Amino acid sequence: MLMQSIGFALSATLPVSIIILLGVVLKYKTWITDEFALIGSRLVFNLTLPALLFVNIVNTTLTSAMPVKLILVALLIMTLAFIVTHYLAYAIPRQDARGAFVQGTCRGNMAIIGLALAANAFDAQGLGLASIYLAALVIPGNVYSIVTLYLHQATAPSLQTIARSVVTNPLAIAIMVAVTCKVLNLSIPAVLMETGQHLAKMTLPLALICVGASIRWHEFKASRLLYIAIFGKIVLLPLIATLLGFAFGLRDTALGILFVMMAAPTAAAAYPMIRSIGGDYHLTAAIIAGSTLFSIISSTFGLFLLHYLRWV
Repeated sequence: MLMQSIGFALSATLPVSIIILLGVVLKYKTWITDEFALIGSRLVFNLTLPALLFVNIVNTTLTSAMPVKLILVALLIMTLAFIVTHYLAYAIPRQDARGAFVQGTCRGNMAIIGLALAANAFDAQGLGLASIYLAALVIPGNVYSIVTLYLHQATAPSLQTIARSVVTNPLAIAIMVAVTCKVLNLSIPAVLMETGQHLAKMTLPLALICVGASIRWHEFKASRLLYIAIFGKIVLLPLIATLLGFAFGLRDTALGILFVMMAAPTAAAAYPMIRSIGGDYHLTAAIIAGSTLFSIISSTFGLFLLHYLRWV
């Protein structure tokens, strides 16, 4: 049982980890550049990831496969996490670091790392379930992040700004179009679906290479706040989420999806958001880099424990 659990955990995290480290090596060898990572990340966010979500949602029977309990539990945990860390952040002397701390601790890279781990650990069923999870949580996650950054600037968040951010988000657009097609039972031409599937297949490898290429070693400065945020994101939050999910009756793949999505490192999108709204973007960059690397260990250990305890 011990070796089976170790094998299960490594089979989920090793492929993801290797591709991230490949991005680090390719950047070191100058085979790819910062510009490649920037353009690649934009391509993923604006085109291939929306295609992945659209295809997965369209191919899922929403009425029978909608994981209502999983989504409600995840939404509750996400909401409580933002509220608790928002008030804890007032203990931080530097005001510009407060929003960075909250966003870095609570906003996970569900769309890239989370989906990749779900696909590796739980195959096609896990990827489909994770896509529905992401579709339900991407909008509240963005809203919470925007509101948090504004509140810690002592500036009232603009409803117009929040609405514009949600409506123009490519992921939100893909989700709304896919759900509309499902509800209206619209027939999608085969050529469009096949094109979407080809684009979807590009998403995870390209995104993970860009994640690795974006890591900056000099950002691992000795900062107590940095490591508190990393610990909160990849250890404390997934631990609490998994225990609460288990208490609410989640089991097997649903509980595993909750864990991998909550255990995902800080989202790379947190960096451009904090630069545009305001805050300590140096701290944010360090949290993204640190949580991405350390999550390889924490996710592996977490999946091992879940499998060993026979919770998944």
